[in-house]
Amino acid sequence: MTILIQNGHVIDPLTRKDGCYDVLIENDRIQKVEEKIEEEADRIIDAKGCYVMPGFIDLHVHFRDPGLEYKETLETGGKAAVRGGVTTVCAMPNTKPVIDNGDKVSAVHERAKNESLSHVIQIGAVTREQKGQELADIEGMAKAGCHAISEDGKSVMNASLYRKGMKIAKENGIAVFAHCEDITMVEGGVMNADENAERLGLKGITNSVEDVIVARDILLAKETGVRLHLCHCSTADSVKMVKLAKEEGLPVTGEVCPHHFILSSEDIKEDDGNYKMNPPLRSKADVEALRQGLKDGIMDVISTDHAPHAAEEKNKSIAKAAFGIVGLETSAALTYTSLVKTGLLSVMDMAEKMSYNPAKVLGLDEKGSVSEGKIADIVIFDPDKTYKIDKNTFASKGKNTPFDGYEVTGEVAYTLADGKVVYER
Repeated sequence: MTILIQNGHVIDPLTRKDGCYDVLIENDRIQKVEEKIEEEADRIIDAKGCYVMPGFIDLHVHFRDPGLEYKETLETGGKAAVRGGVTTVCAMPNTKPVIDNGDKVSAVHERAKNESLSHVIQIGAVTREQKGQELADIEGMAKAGCHAISEDGKSVMNASLYRKGMKIAKENGIAVFAHCEDITMVEGGVMNADENAERLGLKGITNSVEDVIVARDILLAKETGVRLHLCHCSTADSVKMVKLAKEEGLPVTGEVCPHHFILSSEDIKEDDGNYKMNPPLRSKADVEALRQGLKDGIMDVISTDHAPHAAEEKNKSIAKAAFGIVGLETSAALTYTSLVKTGLLSVMDMAEKMSYNPAKVLGLDEKGSVSEGKIADIVIFDPDKTYKIDKNTFASKGKNTPFDGYEVTGEVAYTLADGKVVYER
């Protein structure tokens, strides 16, 4: 099967191509990227007026499968991903059962090949059953292709045990994805600790809940040499600490989610569970620091922390609602609208933070680029389409988003995975 993408504006962070090129795909590989390709193809896609970028790689999603399929499945999560231009996802291990050994990683990978339109990399837990008491089968999960371990949803509070896990991860060439939250300091908090929490009569979560663990994990990464990726950073001091770590040459990267670089606690006008997420929406000063961190290249990655829940789990007070927001189907549009259209980032920067840099974090040399020989994971993105986000159109089972009705510019027109069109508008 050959596909020829014509007349598109190719954005490739690897080769720095930034202009009008044709792209020829044969089977699962990109064969040619040239100004004019005359060869015949089984299918021609006219990408005039659109950007042709490497498929987005989301380092942080919850597909809830196995065990919580009423929230999401590999199938529905995969459909949501490709609708958002995401061709590879990293699924967090806090499922039922927890993904804590190689057999469980392999089982998800095998099922995903048949059930998900998007590539799924299953991340392994750091501790058995995520109970924080004994290490999971890190070596077995690495051999099964997990690429990283994470206790996402919580932190490993036993620093000695965590350090041992980091050493094993380092020995096996995989990364540690850190959810930075000192659970001893949460104290029942449900949103950012500020005057907005007081206005709504809700318990607050201070910035130090995140910052203390960010500092600890960077120091442990310095000692062990493991590649550390800091998930869903939300505070100004997280950005400062990532900057210091990079200046010291440490293998530390950081991600920011669209909800954290767009919304602040001031946007929570009423007690609405759709605004409850972990970490919470922070102050305007934190939002500005995250945006500046993305612009300055301190923060490497834009991920979603896609966390679907059933309606009855979110349609209640922030005090009682589940933590989490869906994001796979909105992240590209929100990023383009908030960061690219405003001039904070270029389209090249967007492709770097949503595809090229995530590929580097995972060590995926064949992804993250629209260039010859690479895997044909591609998104064709229409930068002129303006519309309002409508949660009722989501492919995800989760509709829990505070962005329902939010006006955005930019829409995925086509998504290709392994050289196959898996979504078209």
